[in-house]
Amino acid sequence: MSVVAAGAGRRASYTGLCAFLASVTMFFAAFTSAMVVRRGASRDWKGVPAPSLLWVNTGILALSSLAAEKARRDLRAGDRRRFNIGWTAATALGALFVAGQITVWRQLREQGVYVNSHPGSAFFYVGTVSHAIHLAGGWIAMFYLAIRALRLELGPGRRTAVEVSTLYWHFLGILWLYLLWLFRFWGNWE
Repeated sequence: MSVVAAGAGRRASYTGLCAFLASVTMFFAAFTSAMVVRRGASRDWKGVPAPSLLWVNTGILALSSLAAEKARRDLRAGDRRRFNIGWTAATALGALFVAGQITVWRQLREQGVYVNSHPGSAFFYVGTVSHAIHLAGGWIAMFYLAIRALRLELGPGRRTAVEVSTLYWHFLGILWLYLLWLFRFWGNWE
């Protein structure tokens, strides 16, 4: 592949990522608007109990993002062994975050808080499940790249995929912090 073609592919990857991040941002902006309007529209809004596991999950996602960033830098420096270790750790921590979220949803169910309990619970479930779906897409990309890296099949094209995946993963971490803020201050956690 020529240098020009590689550069064009890299630019296309970043352009695609930016377009996708813009659409995800628009989705969650619309979600926020709907939540704020619905909360103010009537008196049936109730807060959702905030399981302490949410904070543990937040730490896990932050560690995953840090591990992905460290791995990305190791790959840039040419240290494939450290990249493999860091990227595998980031991928495993991402899976642990999703497992933790499933546990949070189960804990809420055990407390009698369902998606159809009241508007506050509906928005909590829709927001966190939407985030988990976006995160699952990023995790699949990370898992794919982890397998390729372990097989020593991480050429220049896949290095761009690592860069793009890492940026997306960081975005999801920031989005998660935003959702926690939104539910804490606008959703009135109990």
